[in-house]
Amino acid sequence: MNPVEIKNLTVAYQKKPVLSDVSFEVPEGKLIGIIGPNGAGKSTLIKAVLGLIPKASGEIKIFGKNYNAKDKVVGYVPQRGSVDWDFPTNALDVVLMGRYGHIGWFKRPSKKDMELAMECLRKVGMESYSNRQISQLSGGQQQRVFLARALAQDAKIYFMDEPFVGVDAATERAIVDLLNELKKQGKTVLVVHHDLQTVKDYFDHVILLNMRTIAEGPTEDTFTIENLHRTYGGKLAFLEKDRVMVNQK
Repeated sequence: MNPVEIKNLTVAYQKKPVLSDVSFEVPEGKLIGIIGPNGAGKSTLIKAVLGLIPKASGEIKIFGKNYNAKDKVVGYVPQRGSVDWDFPTNALDVVLMGRYGHIGWFKRPSKKDMELAMECLRKVGMESYSNRQISQLSGGQQQRVFLARALAQDAKIYFMDEPFVGVDAATERAIVDLLNELKKQGKTVLVVHHDLQTVKDYFDHVILLNMRTIAEGPTEDTFTIENLHRTYGGKLAFLEKDRVMVNQK
């Protein structure tokens, strides 16, 4: 049974399709890149899968069932720009939010939950910032905290919406290490990603998206110049530049 199965998914804003008849399946225990130009519907896809926005039609299955947030099988890292970083809370409390699906919203975290949250902060290099207000953290540090929160959820599938955007090299390396650790644990991770140069280094499997599914499959077979041209359309100069860089890697 595949972790995620999408069949004929259509999502529209004000009757204008943003995703049209999208279909794909993803294998378990893989790092999967969702690749496409701006406006292709990548973030919309994730939000539709998670039930954060309504779908017009189609089927979304998580391990063969309709998604239910109470099942605790899915973790989510949103775009950093969509988060209210002025909310008065510290890094440890943000990570503990990832445990609420296990302990309930109206129960206090146990000592075990606290220890697990600190361990998640340690894994992303943020243990010493546990009591720091999130508004006082740098962009890269904030992203690491949200990654730690996702780890604390102990999910089977993770959706990450452009986790590499606006972070420094050290944070990017930390994110890559975390992705590989999740893969070793048998987790399935889907990542919205825009840097074509690093796709082959980071992902086992790719979904090329531009309002519809252009291609999907193992990176080696699917992430080709021909498919990129089909995905990015008329942006040929941009792709020709990336073509040289990709071929040099």
